[in-house]
Amino acid sequence: MYLNDFEYYAPGSAGEAFELYGRMGDQAKVLAGGTDLLLMMKQKLINCRCLIDINGVKEFQGIEYEAGKGVNIGAATKISELESSTIIKEKYHALYQAAGELGSAQVRAMATVGGNNCNASPAAETTSPLVVLKARAVLNSTAGEREMPLEDFILGNRKTALKKGELLVRFLIPDPAPGVVSRYANIGLRDAMEIDAVNMAVSVEIEPGSRTVKFLRLVMGSVSPRPLISIEVPALLEGREYNNDLIEKAAFAAAGEAKPISDIRASAEYRREVVSVLARRLLHEAFSAAEEVKK
Repeated sequence: MYLNDFEYYAPGSAGEAFELYGRMGDQAKVLAGGTDLLLMMKQKLINCRCLIDINGVKEFQGIEYEAGKGVNIGAATKISELESSTIIKEKYHALYQAAGELGSAQVRAMATVGGNNCNASPAAETTSPLVVLKARAVLNSTAGEREMPLEDFILGNRKTALKKGELLVRFLIPDPAPGVVSRYANIGLRDAMEIDAVNMAVSVEIEPGSRTVKFLRLVMGSVSPRPLISIEVPALLEGREYNNDLIEKAAFAAAGEAKPISDIRASAEYRREVVSVLARRLLHEAFSAAEEVKK
């Protein structure tokens, strides 16, 4: 468990980072938090000739919110910053909850939101809440900038839409409409510091003065190579008055959409059952929160 020899670069600006990464090509890896990268290097799963440390690039860091437009989150922003941000907790609660579930306090102080998504693990904690909140990934390089929905950025297990020389630089999340609430939950084999067997995020809005579902979005993680956006659950609930029977049907529908595999953390059958449990729990929690907002 030791690192191979490599060259180390610490660019001080975005332009310098793009130039370095574009020039180094496949020889380079980007170091943000390093909580996954350095471990994989020690295990000889990755062998790179140089590391480009972007922690000194201010353009890639921070949380900036503008009312009516939304929030801009730098890719090198630490998970602990999401966990302690008042605006994330108030406006983007599912992301706040997910941040608090990622690893230990030590890991959250090092890990970054960009790294958590560039790693493209199906079990990544922040991916499902970011997708449920309609986050867009902004990519940049010496060739210019482009952006896309986060669900299009993640192509599969450990696969992203990054082109040669491109870096993920920030996430853009729209300002939620008044009355919209979001929630996140996960289940692992242990209560703490466990890779998720299943995670899920939901965003919901109900009509004022009623229990009618105006809008709903539900995203599942660790049950598909990519974040799985439910089609059937919104189709069941939107435009209808939610009740226990309807939520039971929605939970069953979510389990039917899941495409889990069996691995060391859980069997496919267990994951599918957990999907229905999480969906039932999360929908009840989100609807209760939405009712409180409408009061």
